[in-house]
Amino acid sequence: MTTSTPSGVITITTDFGHKGPFAAVMKGVILTRFSQARIIDLAHDIPPHWPPEAGFWISRSYRYFPKGTVHVAIVDPGVGTEREIIVAEHDEHIFMAPDNGLLAPLLTDNSSAKVFCLDVPGLRRHGIAAPSLTFHGRDIFAPVAAELASGRLAAKDIARPTTQWTPGWLEDPVVSKDRVSGMIVTVDAFGNLISNIDASLVERFDRPVAAIAGHCFAMMPTYGRVKPGDYLALINSFGVLEIARAEGSAAEGLGTDRGAPVVVRESE
Repeated sequence: MTTSTPSGVITITTDFGHKGPFAAVMKGVILTRFSQARIIDLAHDIPPHWPPEAGFWISRSYRYFPKGTVHVAIVDPGVGTEREIIVAEHDEHIFMAPDNGLLAPLLTDNSSAKVFCLDVPGLRRHGIAAPSLTFHGRDIFAPVAAELASGRLAAKDIARPTTQWTPGWLEDPVVSKDRVSGMIVTVDAFGNLISNIDASLVERFDRPVAAIAGHCFAMMPTYGRVKPGDYLALINSFGVLEIARAEGSAAEGLGTDRGAPVVVRESE
């Protein structure tokens, strides 16, 4: 079973930032259609036009919300073009995003997910008017999310099943006999460099170290195990490898950012 009774909760993830009314207008549209909605801002500081980071956070965060939550993600450089909008049912949650690889972390190699392609022209039958070409967050995503979260509509009512979607932009970690190679997906507000290397891929090593930007750092259980200013690698609270600097910014100190390669291997 992939869906459950709607919880009335809607999460929103965008690259809108906090300047201007865009996210607030989306919330206004949702509440106008479904006044009991409980709206959660997951993140609005996704780098502009960078769907992989939105997909990373949604795939790591959705399970902390009630079953039946609707997760809306809008990082949409193709807005107004022929790109599709997909709705997916997975693990008793509903996800909606542009078909640009954003949801690939959830859908790839996941036979239990049900994926639909939104019938945008058909939305008029449900009182959702023709959208603008530049603000689908307001004109499509928000009203559809309200209908899904209220339970008045289900994905099958407004979308057709599909087995095709755009693959992710980032390659999965490469695992070999003596190392795991991945990359930095995001940098948090503390300057921690967060990778796409899952904890399960690190367990093979007895004394793992992480190499990045010409440096090599030992794995530690938490930030306080090193002196202020020192670097370390750890498995963070979302279950992935992170490079950090105690009481400082690893990103600034190492001069690196999203996309940087990182390798985990056995300590010499």
